[in-house]
Amino acid sequence: MTRNPPRSAHASRVAAAKGVPFSSSPVLKVKLPVWRSRVVLFAMFAAFLALIGRALWLQGISTDFLQKQGASRYARTLELPATRGKITDRNGQVLASSVPVKAVWAIPEDVLDAPKEKLQQLAKLLEMSEAELRKKLDSDRSFVYLKRQVEPDTSDKIVKLGIRGVETRKEYKRYYPEGEVMAHVVGFTNVEDAGQDGMELSQQKNLAGTTGSRRVIKDRLGRIVEDIEAVKEPHDGKELVLSIDSKIQYIAFTQLKEAVEKSKAKAGGIVVVDAKTGEVLALANLPSYNPNDRSVLTGAQLRNRVMTDTFEPGSTLKPFTVALALDTNRVQATTTFQIPDKMTIGTATIGDSHPHGVLTMSVAQIIQKSSNIGTAKIAAQMPAEEMWEMFTTVGLGQQPKFGFPGAVAGRVRPYKSWRPIEQATMSYGHGISVSLIQMAHAYTIFARNGDFIPLTFQKVTEPPVGQRVVSEKTALTVRAMLETVTAPGGTAPKAQVPGYRVGGKTGTAYKIEGGKYVKKYIADFVGFAPASDPRLIIAVMVDEPSVGSHFGGDVAAPVFATVAANALRALNVAPDSTVTNIIIPTEVVQESM
Repeated sequence: MTRNPPRSAHASRVAAAKGVPFSSSPVLKVKLPVWRSRVVLFAMFAAFLALIGRALWLQGISTDFLQKQGASRYARTLELPATRGKITDRNGQVLASSVPVKAVWAIPEDVLDAPKEKLQQLAKLLEMSEAELRKKLDSDRSFVYLKRQVEPDTSDKIVKLGIRGVETRKEYKRYYPEGEVMAHVVGFTNVEDAGQDGMELSQQKNLAGTTGSRRVIKDRLGRIVEDIEAVKEPHDGKELVLSIDSKIQYIAFTQLKEAVEKSKAKAGGIVVVDAKTGEVLALANLPSYNPNDRSVLTGAQLRNRVMTDTFEPGSTLKPFTVALALDTNRVQATTTFQIPDKMTIGTATIGDSHPHGVLTMSVAQIIQKSSNIGTAKIAAQMPAEEMWEMFTTVGLGQQPKFGFPGAVAGRVRPYKSWRPIEQATMSYGHGISVSLIQMAHAYTIFARNGDFIPLTFQKVTEPPVGQRVVSEKTALTVRAMLETVTAPGGTAPKAQVPGYRVGGKTGTAYKIEGGKYVKKYIADFVGFAPASDPRLIIAVMVDEPSVGSHFGGDVAAPVFATVAANALRALNVAPDSTVTNIIIPTEVVQESM
């Protein structure tokens, strides 16, 4: 049998090149087009390039962002609170200090998994209902405060509950030992320990200090496992020494409170100034409040009336009109005027409080008897511009610079708009508005022989530099007139102080509501003691006395007398009078309104 010889490999390749398939099996037959493999190869190459690009993006461009995101899961910056500076009075007695407390905070999603009985105990320690607690925890936030300023013993009990997700942090709470007596001077802070009123607000920057911080690593349960670094050291606030004397402050507050309660008045205010240095030794208001417990507060309690309330000063402004006339040689203390019961200026009529017929009064008697008509006649001799300059030079109508928040400027209208009747009424304290502390400040020119000095609420170590307003002769002359006001025959014999010569001026003015005068009164008195060499200036204001008299000589002057007597003794000021028994006349001259 003849067999076909096997094909050689070369023959097979030749056959394939000529289009002859190397196998006739349909399974091995190639059906895919060649371009498919190239597409797959390109796709794989593109994916590889994308991975390289992503890796470069993550490890190069986005490195800082990713590291921050990672650190946020385990790294924390803890605030290191600074201790707020103490506030003391001039003698070192503490008026405000910070005590350590705790803030209780939580991670809501962790706390809600705690047993019900533990949540009930937690709510009880936080002095809230379980429903209130769950409402606080029902939050999408990762951090919520449950309660701020928790006492240390209570926070320790909370920690012992061992509730996962409940933590505490150190903070401070302000404590005010003097309570309502010093409230309007010192002020108070909020839950963040930031000043909100008084000297706490005025001196916030110096008292607060600067907080510090440190970086730590925490585990998933919030426990600190490592300190990374101390980023910033805390710096405690500076101590603030006030000009206030706590003993005089207490005397002023208690006497004002007694007067307000006795006359059933709406409110009251008092300020005591050291005439030698311009330091405010006491400032009190009623109603007041306890800064340690502000759970129930009203706007009336918070108002610092000595600083923020303005009123018509009434007769307490008359000495300035007279001082200007004396200083410009238009009158002398002995110059006399005919004083009728009424006087018409233009279409308006003014008068004194009580009819007395036509009297001849000297300038000194006009001040002693507090005659509106007499003061208006003196004012008529002077240009309105000079009066305006006198009022504004002693701070009336000007923004106070006491370094105390909320102090108002009051109002003295521009002299170019004054009509003759307005000049007349302004001369005796109507048509002008002032604050009580402005009046106390203005009286320094009489207590300091014509010198006007700035007021301060901080203790001073150097004597202040003053501004000459009137001559020494004028100041001494007016001071002698003001001393007669407190003597028998004047409007304020109830201001007398046993053992000391005193001077001052009463004021009684109608209140203005809705742009109109109403039959409600403000009784005030501004005085100094001892008259021979004044050390103290005391201004008292009682708002709407409703029982008994409403005149300044009856309501405010007795407060001055008691405060002056006790304060002068507290300061060891030597008596300048041999009179120790004061006899108040049964009939007292009342100032004109």
